[in-house]
Amino acid sequence: MSGPPIRHVVVAVPARDEERLVGACLASVRTAADRLLAARPDVTLEVVLALDRCVDGTAAVAAQHPVTLLANDAGCVGVARRAAVAAGLATPRARAAGAAATWVANTDADCTVPVGWLTRQVAMADGGADLVVGTVVPVDVVDPAVLVAWRARHRLREGHGHVHGANLGVRAAAYLDAGGFPAVGLHEDVGLVGRVRDAGRAWVATDRVRVRTSGRSSSRVQGGFAGYLADLAGAGAPGEGAAAARG
Repeated sequence: MSGPPIRHVVVAVPARDEERLVGACLASVRTAADRLLAARPDVTLEVVLALDRCVDGTAAVAAQHPVTLLANDAGCVGVARRAAVAAGLATPRARAAGAAATWVANTDADCTVPVGWLTRQVAMADGGADLVVGTVVPVDVVDPAVLVAWRARHRLREGHGHVHGANLGVRAAAYLDAGGFPAVGLHEDVGLVGRVRDAGRAWVATDRVRVRTSGRSSSRVQGGFAGYLADLAGAGAPGEGAAAARG
């Protein structure tokens, strides 16, 4: 059964020492938010950035944007995502809208989102989706062989088989029923998506809200997307199924 129309949106972003990239991320989120609010003046929105054991200037850069900053010292992406979402859902506007009419959009601080990112997610939610699983594309990849290997493993299309916390939207009611992001350092996104799907919630895997992510091969978290790209440097080119969960 589809939920009510979305009335509030929480954008949750974890960040670990991203002073160089977080400004572009938050600027892109703001542009996407402006597009959504222009199309849907009945919707409210809040952006929460979880500073995950940051020791650089991430907080100072982020403070220049309309975002709620949340410090946490866990050093764990699952904990950071979970904390950002919890803070967003605890605000008066989120509580007034209710979990069934609140949408949680997730990305990462080293990413930029397209202008229609939120508008399209909310449209899919209003159409009945409780979960939207988007695609990502790495940019500024230094080693051409890595990009070739990545492209060989990915089919950017509707119904794709990939899961990325950097491009993931979920209705708050479905998120809470699934127990939220698990407090783990790896595959927290895959864990949440699996539980939402297993609960029989309506979901969409789409390439229509593609996010651009850093193509660096030095990861801020062990086993993250950058580590995955690093592993591709000497890899072959198997079919899509080998990378369906995370990559």
